[in-house]
Order: sequence, then structure tokens, then C-alpha cells
Amino acid sequence: MISVIIPTLNEARNLPGLLKALRGETVAHEVLVVDAYSLDGTAAQARDLGVRVVMSNPGRGRQIDEGARHARGGILLFLHADSVFPQGGFAAVDHALAANPNAPGGNFRLLFDGDDGFSRWLEGFYAWIRARGVYYGDSGIFVRRDVYDRLGGIRPLALMEDYDFVRRLERAGETLCIGDPPLITSSRRFRGRRPVRIIIGWLWIHALFLLGVPPDRLARLYDSERRRGAAPQDRESLRPQSYS
Repeated sequence: MISVIIPTLNEARNLPGLLKALRGETVAHEVLVVDAYSLDGTAAQARDLGVRVVMSNPGRGRQIDEGARHARGGILLFLHADSVFPQGGFAAVDHALAANPNAPGGNFRLLFDGDDGFSRWLEGFYAWIRARGVYYGDSGIFVRRDVYDRLGGIRPLALMEDYDFVRRLERAGETLCIGDPPLITSSRRFRGRRPVRIIIGWLWIHALFLLGVPPDRLARLYDSERRRGAAPQDRESLRPQSYS
């Protein structure tokens, strides 16, 4: 069984679409929404749609790990609430892991829903870094449950919790990237921000993380920069705890 874990914080606008898409999947699964005490009714929405809800303190890494503690499946799949999940995605994960019994996990090829040139460039960039073993939580990371436990799970870092986990996952064995069907994610976090500044910020955050700067400090720096550049209507929806 696949356990889908969705960390949420004020995602009432995006979550219903994802949950309805997951409902159409035929592979055995369960869905857990791990809500960080949202103020917009996110948790109530999830319950109304028949989904298990787990409450957690904020922090995407903390929320995902809390969801994993409650999950019953042998495969864990982590999704962002603003993802557009492809039909047949569960079957693709199930078949890929069955065909590659030594693979610890993997992710989906990622597309962005923006209709701008930067979104198209990002798709190529993400494919390029994926070939080098770098990917993030917005690409639908999946992992065998026993591997997740052996690796110590996702750590409750204030930033880069997905990158930290992926580095450990990549060392556990050759991972899989499901190219068809791809996962679609929102471009909302890039609205109103200059592409060059986004790339420089990406390099800067990674360099500081690898140099050992505490994630709490990185989160404050990153959140401040991102909110300065974001469109006013998007500032309240930005999550400070994850680069992706």
C-alpha cells in the first residue's frame, strides 16, 4: 500500500483539487494530511473529503515525519498541496519499485504550471540537476518504508529538509525518476521575482547549507528575501521552512 503524506499550512485553496485527483487512483493507498494548525479551514476540508488528518507543529520536515509515524503503507509518497497529481501516478510508482527491487525510492519528473519562459527553463534545469542526484519535495519523493526508517526519516530542519533527505536517499542506492507521467507543481513561489535573483539565491542557500550554516538562520534569510520579491497576494502563502 502507498501512504501519501501531504504537509499543509493554509492550503484550503489548493488541497481539494489534489485530494480529488488522488481519489481516482486505483492502487491501494491511504492519504494523510498533516496540518500545522491552519487558519483557513484546511484540516476541516480534508476531513470533509474523507481523508485522515494529523495535527503537527509547523515545519514541513516535522510534519512529514509525523505523517510517516502514522502511515501504514510499505511505500511513502510525499506531496505538496499545490501539486497536480497525474492519473496513474500510483501505478507508476508501484510498478517502478516492483521492477527495481533494489531501488530505495525516487521521484517524478517535474513540470511547472506557469506559462512563462522561466517556468520552461526551470523544467530543463530541474531535469539537469536530477541527472546529478538533486531533487526536492515538490517533485513527489517516494521511498520504501523500511529504507525511510533505516535512514532516520526526514529531519525537522527549518529549511532544506528535502535536500538533506535526498542526499541520504541517494547514498542508499540507485533511485528512480518516473518520467511518464510527470508531476506538475505550482509556479506561484516565483511570481514577481527576478529569475537571476532566484538562481543566485538557490546557489547561495545551498552553499551556506553545505558550509554548515544552521537551517534556522537560513530559513530566516530565505524567507525575508522571498517575501521581498513576491507579489503581494502571494506573500502570506509562502512557506518559510522549505526551499522548494
